[in-house]
Amino acid sequence: MASKKHKIHPAWIAFGVTFLTLAASAGYRSAPSVLIVPLQDAFGWSRATISLAISINVLLFGITAPFAAALMERFTVRRVVMSALTTVGLGSLSTIFITRPWHLMLLWGVVVGIGTGSMALVFAANIANRWFIAKKGLVIGMLTAASATGQLIFLPTLSSLATHHGWKTVGITVGCASLALVPLIFLFLKESPVAEGTTPYGAPSDWVAPVLVKRNAAAEALSALREGSKKRDFWYLTLSFLVCGLSTSGLVGTHFIPASHDHGMAEVTAASLLALIGVFDVVGTIFSGYLTDRVDPRKLLFFYYFLRGLSLFLLPSILFSSLHASTLVFIIFYGLDWVATVPPTIVLCRNVLGPNRGTVVYGWVFAAHQIGGSIAAEGAALLRVKFGNYALAFYIAGILCLGASYIVLQIGKPSKRATKRAQVSA
Repeated sequence: MASKKHKIHPAWIAFGVTFLTLAASAGYRSAPSVLIVPLQDAFGWSRATISLAISINVLLFGITAPFAAALMERFTVRRVVMSALTTVGLGSLSTIFITRPWHLMLLWGVVVGIGTGSMALVFAANIANRWFIAKKGLVIGMLTAASATGQLIFLPTLSSLATHHGWKTVGITVGCASLALVPLIFLFLKESPVAEGTTPYGAPSDWVAPVLVKRNAAAEALSALREGSKKRDFWYLTLSFLVCGLSTSGLVGTHFIPASHDHGMAEVTAASLLALIGVFDVVGTIFSGYLTDRVDPRKLLFFYYFLRGLSLFLLPSILFSSLHASTLVFIIFYGLDWVATVPPTIVLCRNVLGPNRGTVVYGWVFAAHQIGGSIAAEGAALLRVKFGNYALAFYIAGILCLGASYIVLQIGKPSKRATKRAQVSA
C-alpha cells in the first residue's frame, strides 16, 4: 500500500511535472506555424520551402517516439526528457543565425524534431502506465490536453513576438523556456513508484511491480514493430492515427494561420483562434479520457473521426477576415475533437502485444500519426501553391477522416478467415 505519510500521492506530482513539460513541448512544436508568414516576408522563401522544414520536424517527431519509449525503459525517463529539453533549447536558440532554407530544415526540422519527439505523447503514456492504476484514462486525457494548454499559451505570445519584435524572438523564447524546464525535471520527476517506496495510484494491495525492460532500445522498438505488424489491429490503429495526424497537427495546426491570413485575417487574430481551439481541446480531451474508462474506445473513435471529417468539409467556407458566428462554431466543434482520439487509442494499443509493451506499440502508432502530419504539412502547402488556396487540402482530409471512422470499428473483430475456421470446427 502507498505510504500514509504522503498527503498527496506522488503519482500526482509526477503528473504535474509531466503536464508542464508536455505543455511547453506543444508550444515548441507550434512555433513553426507562427513563422511561416514572417519568414516568407523576411527571406522571400516560398510556403512550400518553409513547410518542408515543418514537415521534417513533424516526421522526425513521430519516428523518434517509439525509440524514445524504449530509451525511457533503458536509461530512465528523467535522463531522456532532460536530454530532449536540452536539445530543443540549443536547437531553438541556434535558429537566430539562419540565412538559408537548409539551416531552417536542419534546426527546426531535424534538431527540434528529434528533441520534441523524445518527449512526445509516449512520455505521457509512460507516466500514466507507471504511476496510475485507477483513473488511467482520465490521466491520459489530461496529459494529452497539456498539448492544447501549451498551444493556448504559446501561440498568441509567439505570434505577437514575431509580429512586433521580429521572428528571431520566437527562437529565443522557445529555447529559454525549454532549458528552464531541465532543473524542474531533475528535482521533481521521480522515476517510478518503486523509487519512491510506494505503489501506483489506485493499485490493489497485492500489486507487484512489473519487470522493466533492459534490452537494447532500438532492438526493443524494432521487435515491437515486427511483432505488432503481424496483428490486424495494429494496422487499423496505425492507419486511423495516420489520418488523425494528417487532419490535425499537419493540416490545421500548421496551415490554419496562413490560410486565415489568405482570407485577410490578422496573424495574431488567427493565432488566437488556433489557441482557442486549444481551450476546447482541453475540455474535449479530458472528457474523452473520462469516457475511455467507461465506453468502448472503438465507438468513441468512430464518432471522433466522423465528426472531424464533417467539420473539415465546412472549414473552407467559413474562413472569414472577421469573427463570424460560423467561424466560432468551427473552433468549438473542432477543438472538442482535436486530440480526443488519443486516450482511446492508447488503451487499444495496450491490447496489441499486452500492457507491458503498450507504450512502445503506441510509439509506432504515434509515428504513423506524425507521418500523416508530415504529409499534410508539405502537401497542403503544395496544393496552396498550385491552386491558390487550401480548400482541396481540407476536403481531402475530411474524406480520409470519414474513412478512418469505418476502419476503427474493425478493431477487435475476428477476420473473415478466422470466423470461417471457427464455423467449420464447430
